[in-house]
Amino acid sequence: MELKFLGMDFSCALGSLSKGEFPEKDCLLPLISKLLGYAIVAASTTVKLPQILKILRHRSVSGLSVVAFELEVVGYTIALAYCLHKGLPFSAYGEYAFLLVQAIILVATIYYFSQPLGTKTWMIALLYCGIAPTILAGKVDPILFEALYASQHAIFLFARIPQIWANFKNKSTGQLSFLTFFMNFGGSMVRVFTSIQEKAPTSVAMGSVLGVLMNGTILSQILLYQKPTPKKEKKTD
Repeated sequence: MELKFLGMDFSCALGSLSKGEFPEKDCLLPLISKLLGYAIVAASTTVKLPQILKILRHRSVSGLSVVAFELEVVGYTIALAYCLHKGLPFSAYGEYAFLLVQAIILVATIYYFSQPLGTKTWMIALLYCGIAPTILAGKVDPILFEALYASQHAIFLFARIPQIWANFKNKSTGQLSFLTFFMNFGGSMVRVFTSIQEKAPTSVAMGSVLGVLMNGTILSQILLYQKPTPKKEKKTD
């Protein structure tokens, strides 16, 4: 009897367990991949929330590279559009949809606390609003689409480099959220596995590897540059 749910086939694993046997690798790995894929999608709904809340709590964007977060929005837009265009299963790319929405809210929050905004910033925002719908709809020449997707790895790389450099130069990570980058790092690690298991294009897997390296670097900087919590002095009678 087949038991399928959201593209996941439980019949093989449950059949083996019902016989008192441990499921074989060829049976178990695809199921684990699907489960992890949906777990990433679920976790992605809140991954940037700690960063947004930290900015709102401190009412400050000190130490944050605006360009880094703007490039993230561009990268997520291209990645989501490409996966939609290629017809990949939702478990293989669903997090991009949630990350894109949160990245846009995050950039808007950074803009709000970076007043006054210059003409250049307004032009960048308007240009994105004008081009993004066309890309997401897939109304782009196929060759150009492939070139765009190939470039998104460079976009994510350059989205992290300004922030990494700013952290190194200031010997501080400012208002960067440890929890957000920890979840980014963990998600990238899992996505490497699911990309290989789902037989996603090599470029998709390479993007996940790049995410591991870049997010891991920033996570290391947050740990390295964090200020020690001052110890409270004991009161003496």
